[in-house]
Amino acid sequence: MKKIFSFLKPYRLPMTVALFLMLFELGVELIQPILMAKIIDEGIIKKDLSTVYLWGGVMVGISILAFVGGIVNSFASSHVSQSFGYDVRKSLFEKVQAFSYANLDQIPTSSLVTRMTTDVTIIQNTVFMGLRVMMRAPLLIIGGTIMALVVNVTLALVLLFSIPVLLFFLVWIMGKAGKRFKAVQERLDQVNIVMRENLMGMRLIKAFLRKDFEINRFQDVNEQLKRKTVSSLRLIETTMPILLLVMNISTIFILWFGNRYIAAGDIKVGEVVAIVNYATRITASFSVFSWLIMVFSRARASSQRINEVFDTEINLLDSENMDTSTGIKAGKVEFRTVSFQYPDTETSVLQNVSFIVEPGETVAILGAAGSGKTSLFQLIPRLYDPNKGEVMIDGQDVKTIKLASLRNQIGVVPQEAHLFTGSVRENIIWGKENAKNDEIIRAAERAQIHDTIMKFPKQYDTVLGQKGVNLSGGQKQRLSIARALVREPRILLLDDSTSALDLHTEAKLLHALKEYTRTTLIITQKISTAIEADSILLMEDGRLIAKGSHAQLLGNNVLYQRIYQSQFGEEAY
Repeated sequence: MKKIFSFLKPYRLPMTVALFLMLFELGVELIQPILMAKIIDEGIIKKDLSTVYLWGGVMVGISILAFVGGIVNSFASSHVSQSFGYDVRKSLFEKVQAFSYANLDQIPTSSLVTRMTTDVTIIQNTVFMGLRVMMRAPLLIIGGTIMALVVNVTLALVLLFSIPVLLFFLVWIMGKAGKRFKAVQERLDQVNIVMRENLMGMRLIKAFLRKDFEINRFQDVNEQLKRKTVSSLRLIETTMPILLLVMNISTIFILWFGNRYIAAGDIKVGEVVAIVNYATRITASFSVFSWLIMVFSRARASSQRINEVFDTEINLLDSENMDTSTGIKAGKVEFRTVSFQYPDTETSVLQNVSFIVEPGETVAILGAAGSGKTSLFQLIPRLYDPNKGEVMIDGQDVKTIKLASLRNQIGVVPQEAHLFTGSVRENIIWGKENAKNDEIIRAAERAQIHDTIMKFPKQYDTVLGQKGVNLSGGQKQRLSIARALVREPRILLLDDSTSALDLHTEAKLLHALKEYTRTTLIITQKISTAIEADSILLMEDGRLIAKGSHAQLLGNNVLYQRIYQSQFGEEAY
C-alpha cells in the first residue's frame, strides 16, 4: 500500500490539519472522564455546586470546540480523499493508455474497469475514514489505557491484561480477511466480464433466444460472488461478539474490584467511574474495529490489484538514444523472415514471413481465418514486436522509429469498426484532432461516406449512438476509413474493412484511394478487391505461400484458384 499512498504527498497540509483536529477531538474525549471524576469527587459528593458548574462548563466548552473541529476535519478529509482518488484514477488511466497489446492481454478489460472504479473508490473511502475516524479507535484504546493507569494503576491492570490479547486477535483476523476480500474483488471481476459480454451481445442473445442460458451463466458467477462476500463478512462479524465479551468481562472485574477498594477507602468513587468510562470507550472503539478491519482489508486487497497495474512493465517503449528525426517518408514496407507468437502462447501465428511492398503500392492479403493476416498488420505500427526477424519501413527497423512518429503516419482501420459516442465530425477528427473542415469533407468523400452524411438530420453534427449503433455496417466501415484518411497517412492498413460494402461502393472507394500516393495494404476475403491491387499476398497457417498479381496467382497457384472458383464459379475460371 506504500506505493498507492505516495499519491497523498501533495496533500500534506490538509492532512496535517485533519489529523491535528482528529487528535484534538481525541484529547477532549480522553480528558472528559477525568473531568467527570472531579465533578463527582469534588462537587457532587462534597455538595460543592461551584465545582460542578466550573468543570461542567469546561466540559461543555471543550465539547463545542471538538464539535467545530470535527466539522473542519470532515471538510479537510473530504478534500484529501477526493483529490487522492482523482489522482490515482488519472494515473491508472494514463498507465493503461501506455499499455501495449501484450500488456492488455495480461489483465482483462472488465478487471481494469473494476480497478479504476471500485478499487479506487474503496481506497479513497479508506483515506477519508483514516483521517476522520479510523485513527481514533486505536489511539483511543492506547490513550484510554494510559489515562486509566494515571487515574489508578491497580484497577487499570485489568485493561492492561485484556487489551493486548484482543489486539493480537485483531491482527490475526486482519490477515485472514485481506485474502478473502481479494478473492471477493476477483469474483467481482468475473461478474463484470459476464455483464460486459451480455450487454455488448444483447442483440445476438435475443436473436438466438439464449436469454435463459445467459441468465444461468450470470447467476453462477453472481452466486460465487455472494458466497465469497458472505464468507468474508462472517469472519468480520465474529470479531464483534468476542471483543464485546472480553471487554464486558473486564468492566465487570473493574466494578467488582472498584467496589472492594471503595469500601476499603483505597480509591474514590469518581476514579472508579472514570476507569469504567475509559473501559466503556475502549469497548466502543473495539466494536468499531470489526468495521475497520473490513475497510482496511478491502483497501489492502484493492491496493494490491491497483499496484499490479502500476507495476506492469510496458514492453513497447522508445529507447532513450533513439533518433527523433527518423520517421516514414516514402512508405516502403518490408518483412524479413518474421516469426511471431502471442505472449504466453506456444503456437506461432507467423512463420518466416518475408515480402516487400514498394512505396505507393496497393497490396491485398488473402487467407483463411487464422492464417495470420491481422497479426501481420499489428506488427507494422508496432502494436507487437516479432519474436524473430525484422519489420522494416523505408529501410529502418520499426523498433528504431519513435512510436509517436511511426503511428502518426499510419492509418489503421480495424476489422471491427469502432465508433465513439459523439458527432460524425468528432468521430472523423478523432484521427486528426486539428483537422480543418475541408480536410474532414475530403476524407469523407474518399471514403464514400460524404453523400450519406449529408442526408443525416444534422449532417456532420449528427450525434451517433454508442459504437455507432444507429449506423449500418457499411456506414460504420466507411466512417472508420474516413477517420484513417483524414490523417493523410503514408501507410494505410485496411483489415477486412470493406466487407460490408457493395461491389459498386467498394470499387469507387478503391479508385479514390489510388488518387492519393500512399502505401496501402488490404486484408480481404473478396477476389474482386484483390484484383484491384498491384499484388497479392496469399497466407496459409501463418506462412506466406505465394505473392504475385491476380493473373500470376490464377495461373499457377492451386489455393488461389480454389478461392477464385468458390466466389465466381468454375465457369468463370
